[in-house]
Amino acid sequence: MSDTVSFGYEDVPRDEKAARVGGVFTNVASKYDLMNDAMSGGMHRLWKDRFVRRVKPRASDQILDMAGGTGDIAFRLAESGASITVADINPAMLEVGMKRASERGFDELVWTEANAEVLTFPDRFFDAYTIAFGIRNVTDIPAALKEAHRVLRRGGRFFCLEFSTTVWPGFSEVYDAYSHKLVPKLGQMLAGDADSYRYLIESIRRFPDMPTFEKMIREAGFVETKVEPIMGGLVAIHSGWKI
Repeated sequence: MSDTVSFGYEDVPRDEKAARVGGVFTNVASKYDLMNDAMSGGMHRLWKDRFVRRVKPRASDQILDMAGGTGDIAFRLAESGASITVADINPAMLEVGMKRASERGFDELVWTEANAEVLTFPDRFFDAYTIAFGIRNVTDIPAALKEAHRVLRRGGRFFCLEFSTTVWPGFSEVYDAYSHKLVPKLGQMLAGDADSYRYLIESIRRFPDMPTFEKMIREAGFVETKVEPIMGGLVAIHSGWKI
Protein backbone atom coordinates (compact mmCIF):
# COMPACT_ATOMS: atom_id res chain seq x y z
CA MET A 1 0.00 0.00 0.00
CA SER A 2 1.40 3.37 -1.01
CA ASP A 3 2.20 5.97 1.63
CA THR A 4 0.57 8.64 -0.54
CA VAL A 5 -2.89 9.07 -2.04
CA SER A 6 -4.40 11.50 -4.49
CA PHE A 7 -5.85 14.80 -3.39
CA GLY A 8 -6.97 16.13 -6.71
CA TYR A 9 -3.88 16.19 -8.91
CA GLU A 10 -1.64 16.36 -5.86
CA ASP A 11 -0.26 13.29 -4.05
CA VAL A 12 -0.38 13.73 -0.28
CA PRO A 13 0.50 11.55 2.72
CA ARG A 14 -2.23 9.01 3.34
CA ASP A 15 -2.92 10.27 6.85
CA GLU A 16 -3.50 13.84 5.63
CA LYS A 17 -6.18 13.28 3.01
CA ALA A 18 -9.20 12.95 5.30
CA ALA A 19 -8.45 16.27 6.99
CA ARG A 20 -7.88 18.05 3.70
CA VAL A 21 -11.06 16.65 2.17
CA GLY A 22 -12.85 17.62 5.37
CA GLY A 23 -11.68 21.18 4.89
CA VAL A 24 -13.06 21.25 1.37
CA PHE A 25 -16.51 20.07 2.42
CA THR A 26 -16.61 22.31 5.46
CA ASN A 27 -15.98 25.20 3.08
CA VAL A 28 -18.67 24.21 0.58
CA ALA A 29 -21.33 22.73 2.89
CA SER A 30 -23.55 25.81 2.90
CA LYS A 31 -23.27 26.08 -0.90
CA TYR A 32 -23.68 22.38 -1.66
CA ASP A 33 -26.53 22.73 -4.15
CA LEU A 34 -24.74 25.56 -5.92
CA MET A 35 -21.61 23.41 -6.07
CA ASN A 36 -23.41 20.51 -7.69
CA ASP A 37 -25.32 22.78 -10.06
CA ALA A 38 -22.05 24.40 -11.12
CA MET A 39 -20.33 21.07 -11.68
CA SER A 40 -23.20 19.39 -13.52
CA GLY A 41 -25.21 22.22 -15.03
CA GLY A 42 -28.07 21.23 -12.74
CA MET A 43 -28.20 17.69 -14.10
CA HIS A 44 -27.27 16.17 -10.72
CA ARG A 45 -30.90 16.42 -9.63
CA LEU A 46 -32.03 14.16 -12.48
CA TRP A 47 -29.13 11.77 -11.88
CA LYS A 48 -30.10 11.43 -8.22
CA ASP A 49 -33.73 10.76 -9.13
CA ARG A 50 -32.60 8.03 -11.50
CA PHE A 51 -30.24 6.60 -8.88
CA VAL A 52 -32.98 6.26 -6.26
CA ARG A 53 -35.27 4.59 -8.81
CA ARG A 54 -32.56 1.95 -9.28
CA VAL A 55 -32.34 1.42 -5.52
CA LYS A 56 -36.10 0.73 -5.37
CA PRO A 57 -36.41 1.44 -1.64
CA ARG A 58 -39.17 -0.41 0.20
CA ALA A 59 -41.02 0.56 3.35
CA SER A 60 -39.50 -2.42 5.18
CA ASP A 61 -35.90 -1.51 4.30
CA GLN A 62 -33.14 -0.33 6.58
CA ILE A 63 -30.89 1.80 4.35
CA LEU A 64 -27.52 3.37 5.06
CA ASP A 65 -26.88 6.49 2.99
CA MET A 66 -23.14 7.01 3.33
CA ALA A 67 -21.54 10.40 2.65
CA GLY A 68 -25.09 11.71 2.49
CA GLY A 69 -24.72 14.62 4.87
CA THR A 70 -26.91 17.20 3.15
CA GLY A 71 -29.76 14.73 2.67
CA ASP A 72 -30.21 14.89 -1.10
CA ILE A 73 -30.41 11.11 -1.48
CA ALA A 74 -31.94 10.42 1.93
CA PHE A 75 -34.94 12.68 1.28
CA ARG A 76 -35.67 10.82 -1.94
CA LEU A 77 -35.26 7.42 -0.28
CA ALA A 78 -37.43 8.38 2.68
CA GLU A 79 -40.45 8.99 0.46
CA SER A 80 -40.78 5.18 0.21
CA GLY A 81 -41.26 4.86 3.97
CA ALA A 82 -37.91 3.09 4.40
CA SER A 83 -35.86 3.67 7.55
CA ILE A 84 -32.87 5.79 6.54
CA THR A 85 -29.61 6.32 8.41
CA VAL A 86 -27.61 9.22 7.01
CA ALA A 87 -23.88 8.95 7.72
CA ASP A 88 -21.17 11.46 6.89
CA ILE A 89 -17.65 12.08 8.17
CA ASN A 90 -18.15 15.85 7.99
CA PRO A 91 -20.20 17.51 10.76
CA ALA A 92 -20.72 20.66 8.71
CA MET A 93 -22.44 18.66 5.98
CA LEU A 94 -24.58 16.86 8.55
CA GLU A 95 -25.58 20.19 10.07
CA VAL A 96 -26.80 21.39 6.69
CA GLY A 97 -28.70 18.15 6.15
CA MET A 98 -30.41 18.19 9.53
CA LYS A 99 -31.53 21.77 9.00
CA ARG A 100 -32.92 20.92 5.58
CA ALA A 101 -34.66 17.82 6.97
CA SER A 102 -36.34 19.91 9.67
CA GLU A 103 -37.53 22.43 7.11
CA ARG A 104 -38.95 19.67 4.88
CA GLY A 105 -40.53 17.58 7.61
CA PHE A 106 -38.25 14.54 7.38
CA ASP A 107 -38.24 13.93 11.11
CA GLU A 108 -37.63 10.15 11.07
CA LEU A 109 -34.16 10.22 9.55
CA VAL A 110 -31.25 9.10 11.72
CA TRP A 111 -28.10 11.24 11.43
CA THR A 112 -24.65 10.05 12.46
CA GLU A 113 -21.05 11.14 12.02
CA ALA A 114 -19.15 8.18 10.59
CA ASN A 115 -16.07 7.24 8.60
CA ALA A 116 -16.90 5.03 5.60
CA GLU A 117 -13.67 3.09 6.11
CA VAL A 118 -14.40 2.12 9.73
CA LEU A 119 -18.14 1.90 10.39
CA THR A 120 -19.47 1.25 13.88
CA PHE A 121 -22.64 -0.49 12.70
CA PRO A 122 -22.96 -4.23 13.37
CA ASP A 123 -22.53 -6.90 10.72
CA ARG A 124 -25.48 -7.63 8.41
CA PHE A 125 -27.55 -4.69 9.65
CA PHE A 126 -28.78 -2.92 6.49
CA ASP A 127 -30.81 -3.98 3.46
CA ALA A 128 -29.21 -1.42 1.18
CA TYR A 129 -26.15 0.84 1.15
CA THR A 130 -26.08 3.96 -0.99
CA ILE A 131 -23.31 6.46 -1.63
CA ALA A 132 -23.63 9.33 -4.11
CA PHE A 133 -20.68 11.46 -5.17
CA GLY A 134 -18.78 10.48 -2.04
CA ILE A 135 -16.67 7.40 -2.72
CA ARG A 136 -13.99 9.29 -4.63
CA ASN A 137 -13.25 11.40 -1.54
CA VAL A 138 -12.52 8.37 0.64
CA THR A 139 -8.86 7.77 1.45
CA ASP A 140 -9.02 3.95 1.28
CA ILE A 141 -11.73 3.04 -1.21
CA PRO A 142 -11.28 -0.77 -0.93
CA ALA A 143 -11.68 -0.50 2.85
CA ALA A 144 -14.90 1.47 2.42
CA LEU A 145 -16.26 -1.08 -0.04
CA LYS A 146 -15.46 -3.93 2.35
CA GLU A 147 -17.25 -2.08 5.14
CA ALA A 148 -20.27 -1.62 2.87
CA HIS A 149 -20.27 -5.37 2.26
CA ARG A 150 -19.90 -6.14 5.98
CA VAL A 151 -22.86 -4.06 7.17
CA LEU A 152 -25.23 -5.43 4.53
CA ARG A 153 -27.47 -8.41 5.17
CA ARG A 154 -27.37 -11.37 2.81
CA GLY A 155 -29.31 -10.28 -0.22
CA GLY A 156 -28.39 -6.66 0.52
CA ARG A 157 -27.89 -4.17 -2.30
CA PHE A 158 -24.98 -1.80 -2.89
CA PHE A 159 -25.48 1.30 -5.04
CA CYS A 160 -22.95 3.99 -5.87
CA LEU A 161 -23.48 7.11 -7.99
CA GLU A 162 -20.22 8.71 -9.03
CA PHE A 163 -18.59 10.76 -11.73
CA SER A 164 -16.54 8.69 -14.14
CA THR A 165 -14.93 8.98 -17.58
CA THR A 166 -17.21 9.53 -20.53
CA VAL A 167 -16.56 7.45 -23.64
CA TRP A 168 -18.57 9.66 -25.98
CA PRO A 169 -16.21 10.86 -28.75
CA GLY A 170 -15.44 14.55 -28.36
CA PHE A 171 -17.60 15.08 -25.28
CA SER A 172 -14.77 14.39 -22.82
CA GLU A 173 -12.72 17.25 -24.26
CA VAL A 174 -15.66 19.65 -24.06
CA TYR A 175 -16.44 18.71 -20.47
CA ASP A 176 -12.78 18.92 -19.46
CA ALA A 177 -12.59 22.45 -20.80
CA TYR A 178 -15.81 23.41 -19.02
CA SER A 179 -14.92 21.84 -15.71
CA HIS A 180 -11.30 22.92 -15.43
CA LYS A 181 -11.74 26.46 -16.70
CA LEU A 182 -15.25 27.47 -15.68
CA VAL A 183 -16.16 25.53 -12.52
CA PRO A 184 -13.42 27.06 -10.32
CA LYS A 185 -14.44 30.51 -11.57
CA LEU A 186 -18.06 29.76 -10.74
CA GLY A 187 -16.94 28.52 -7.34
CA GLN A 188 -15.16 31.79 -6.71
CA MET A 189 -18.13 33.81 -7.90
CA LEU A 190 -20.86 31.84 -6.08
CA ALA A 191 -19.08 30.73 -2.93
CA GLY A 192 -15.87 32.74 -2.78
CA ASP A 193 -13.86 29.52 -3.00
CA ALA A 194 -12.17 28.50 -6.25
CA ASP A 195 -9.71 26.04 -4.68
CA SER A 196 -12.34 23.69 -3.21
CA TYR A 197 -14.15 23.51 -6.53
CA ARG A 198 -10.87 22.92 -8.33
CA TYR A 199 -10.15 19.96 -6.02
CA LEU A 200 -13.59 18.47 -6.69
CA ILE A 201 -13.00 18.55 -10.44
CA GLU A 202 -9.50 17.13 -10.09
CA SER A 203 -10.76 14.34 -7.83
CA ILE A 204 -13.09 13.23 -10.62
CA ARG A 205 -10.17 12.97 -13.03
CA ARG A 206 -8.20 10.81 -10.58
CA PHE A 207 -11.07 8.42 -9.88
CA PRO A 208 -10.87 4.93 -11.49
CA ASP A 209 -12.72 4.37 -14.75
CA MET A 210 -15.88 2.28 -14.84
CA PRO A 211 -14.35 -1.19 -15.44
CA THR A 212 -11.67 -0.61 -12.82
CA PHE A 213 -14.13 0.53 -10.17
CA GLU A 214 -16.50 -2.34 -10.96
CA LYS A 215 -13.59 -4.72 -10.38
CA MET A 216 -12.93 -3.09 -7.01
CA ILE A 217 -16.57 -3.66 -6.04
CA ARG A 218 -16.31 -7.35 -6.97
CA GLU A 219 -13.08 -7.69 -5.02
CA ALA A 220 -14.91 -6.38 -1.94
CA GLY A 221 -17.19 -9.42 -2.17
CA PHE A 222 -20.16 -8.21 -4.20
CA VAL A 223 -21.66 -10.29 -7.00
CA GLU A 224 -23.79 -9.58 -10.07
CA THR A 225 -22.13 -6.18 -10.30
CA LYS A 226 -23.46 -3.80 -12.92
CA VAL A 227 -22.50 -0.42 -14.34
CA GLU A 228 -25.08 1.94 -15.80
CA PRO A 229 -23.34 4.77 -17.66
CA ILE A 230 -25.08 8.14 -17.87
CA MET A 231 -24.05 10.59 -20.60
CA GLY A 232 -21.58 8.05 -21.93
CA GLY A 233 -20.04 7.48 -18.52
CA LEU A 234 -19.65 11.06 -17.35
CA VAL A 235 -21.59 9.68 -14.39
CA ALA A 236 -22.23 6.03 -13.60
CA ILE A 237 -24.47 4.02 -11.31
CA HIS A 238 -22.58 1.03 -9.91
CA SER A 239 -24.42 -1.77 -8.14
CA GLY A 240 -23.84 -5.17 -6.63
CA TRP A 241 -25.41 -7.76 -4.32
CA LYS A 242 -24.23 -9.47 -1.18
CA ILE A 243 -25.02 -13.18 -1.03
